Amino acid sequence: MSKAKEAEAPAKVLKYMLDQNRPYSAGDILNNLHKEFGKTCIQRTLDQLVSEGKLKEKAYGKQKVYVADQSQFPAVDEAELKRMDEQIATLQVKLKERQEKCHSLETELASLRSSLTSEEAKAQLALLEKEMTARLKSLKSGSSSVTPEESARIRKSHEEAMKQWRKRKRLVCALVLCHPVILNEVFAL
Repeated sequence: MSKAKEAEAPAKVLKYMLDQNRPYSAGDILNNLHKEFGKTCIQRTLDQLVSEGKLKEKAYGKQKVYVADQSQFPAVDEAELKRMDEQIATLQVKLKERQEKCHSLETELASLRSSLTSEEAKAQLALLEKEMTARLKSLKSGSSSVTPEESARIRKSHEEAMKQWRKRKRLVCALVLCHPVILNEVFAL
């Protein structure tokens, strides 16, 4: 790495740390600056800024974390903090309202996209009308859609069901008339 580029490192690292105003490790700074400088250059720069008092260093075991010296920033009074908190609260309410509105609009858009367009609805209506008129003509003309074999099968099935019904009806009537004691026991259950 050239000496000219290394000379730019302290200014860029300090600017980055002041802009972000949060703790970072040397590796985080290296990655966040998109490896513009080498790791050793970043480490030397951080050590230099700590010795100048522009950054603070905190060691957590083997890991070192760097943060901008907070005495460099102007003090904020309580009234301004309270005003900022109120502003944050109002902005959060507005954000929630807009998110809800956005969600409802997205839901409406999804329902509109899933429904037919006017042209598609007209085409489907015309197709169904054509189909219904064809069915109506076939019914009016007397042509039956039920074949004679199918009609005979349906009649036979109906007659068989009626025979079974009559047989069961006779049995129940006989049971009720002949054995009222048994009937009372059945209903007692």
